[in-house]
Amino acid sequence: MKNTTKKPAFIPAMYCSLLGHDYQVTKKVTNHVKEYTCKNCKKQLTTNSNGDLIELTSKFKEINATLERVYNKKMERANEKVMSNSVY
Repeated sequence: MKNTTKKPAFIPAMYCSLLGHDYQVTKKVTNHVKEYTCKNCKKQLTTNSNGDLIELTSKFKEINATLERVYNKKMERANEKVMSNSVY
C-alpha cells in the first residue's frame, strides 16, 4: 500500500488569499491573448478583449481555441506569402 500525502485543498487557497496568486502563462493563444494558471491553487484566467484578466470558463476556452486556430492559419498564410515573394 502506498503512503502518499496530499496537501488539503484549503491550504493553497488560503495561501493565495493571504499572499496573492502566482500566475504563470500556460498557453499563448496569440501575441495578445494568453491563458494563465495559478501555481498554488490552479485557478485559471485568460485575457478578454479589453486586456483584463478574467476567469477561464468553458465559453472562453472555446473562444480561445477558435482564436488560436484562426491566428495560426493567418500566420501560415503570411509565412507562405513571404516565402513565395523571396523566390522572385
